[in-house]
Amino acid sequence: QVQLVESGGGLVQAGGSLRLSCAASGRTFSTYAMGWFRQTPGKEREFAAVISRSGGPTYYADSVKGRFTISRDNAKNTVYLQMNSLKPEDTAVYYCAAKLTTSDRWYRGRYEYDYWGQGTQVTVSS
Repeated sequence: QVQLVESGGGLVQAGGSLRLSCAASGRTFSTYAMGWFRQTPGKEREFAAVISRSGGPTYYADSVKGRFTISRDNAKNTVYLQMNSLKPEDTAVYYCAAKLTTSDRWYRGRYEYDYWGQGTQVTVSS
């Protein structure tokens, strides 16, 4: 079992930056691919970024590519999402998720993930 706790959300002006963190419990963090998803009211939770268990392969949604960077520190059991050049349309609740895997690859489907955090609100004002 893995427990995930996100932090770092808040209110920022368009063009600004935020860094989200997701701290995971347990000793097997490096066996999980880690993803970030986001959701706005009335819409389905959508994929934003993912990083493989080693921290090697990464993948981004087109909507965030070039602006967001996902990284992880396996020694600290933490995954990060650096968000730059934020836009009002980035406003959402951001969730981190963990996918237990033996492969060093990424996963985009939300139904592929095993554990979820409680989410952190990001609001970008225009």
